[in-house]
Amino acid sequence: MIEYNSKNIRAWSLLGQTRSFGNTLLELAKDNSRIIAVTSDMAKTSGLDRFGKMLPGQLINTGIAEQNMVGISAGLANEGLIPFAISFASFSTMRACEPVRHFLGYMNRNVKLIGVSSGFATGIFGGTHYCKEDLAIIRGISGIVILSPADCTELSKAVEAATHYNGPVYIRLTGQMNHPIVYKNDYSFEIGKAIKLKSGSDITIIATGSMVHNSIKAAEILEQQGINASVIDMHTIKPLDTAIIDKEMCSSELIVSIEEHSKTGGMGGAIAEYLSSLKQHPVLLRLGIEDEFQKAGNYSFMLEQNHLLPEQIANSIQKKYLSIKTNSNVSV
Repeated sequence: MIEYNSKNIRAWSLLGQTRSFGNTLLELAKDNSRIIAVTSDMAKTSGLDRFGKMLPGQLINTGIAEQNMVGISAGLANEGLIPFAISFASFSTMRACEPVRHFLGYMNRNVKLIGVSSGFATGIFGGTHYCKEDLAIIRGISGIVILSPADCTELSKAVEAATHYNGPVYIRLTGQMNHPIVYKNDYSFEIGKAIKLKSGSDITIIATGSMVHNSIKAAEILEQQGINASVIDMHTIKPLDTAIIDKEMCSSELIVSIEEHSKTGGMGGAIAEYLSSLKQHPVLLRLGIEDEFQKAGNYSFMLEQNHLLPEQIANSIQKKYLSIKTNSNVSV
């Protein structure tokens, strides 16, 4: 059983989402022999070294063979087990895309696919390891739930919820070690139900993954500029919580989506698709990774290059909001 206390939450934050994942899965697997970790030579990287020592019969290392990892996981699920298939997001969603589509989507096997180091977490490893397309890829496959936790506390909640969910799930891990804490205490987590972290009367910021913390900081900056922003943690990308979007539209002149993912096809794309089905809706500003391959650098440099630091987020929102206010005051 996982304990959500201040000591654990702080320790998870220091480790970051990737290594915290292994600790969370170990705690769950101790009480549930059906949980099997299947990794493509990622045991140490994803914090599964202790898991392997304590529960060697529940860990399978396929080597660097992501397609086989997904196929083996589907076979284990056929036997009533709960496999967690773990690899870098760029490999688990792109190199293994066809097996994911066939086994998790088409055949609806109860596999939990883990995308390690999504976004820019791999730093100077560069474009071959950055994964800014995984949400777009998995969103295009029918029947797979997508979870994108805001911090390490929510990661544990997401893994726990995925264990109890009967069906395929993709969990996207973002950020690095010393991951900022969003949730300092235990709380209720439900797949498909976004969480409102801050109330505001002017605009609504909808963020996911690592960008939830940056959005909270951006909202504090905007507050000093006289712009009151709500902040929503959209931890579930599919199915999207459209009910909370409907509610926020009633009081917001601008909706902003923020993600450490390409602006194309991610959470912002999902929100845009929903809004396009409505007669009326506020303006949508989508912030995320630019649709291009960029020069590699460390994590903070890559965020800065894509205008995803709190000050940059606040500046982008302020410009868009003031533009909307100016245009609304122009007489026709």
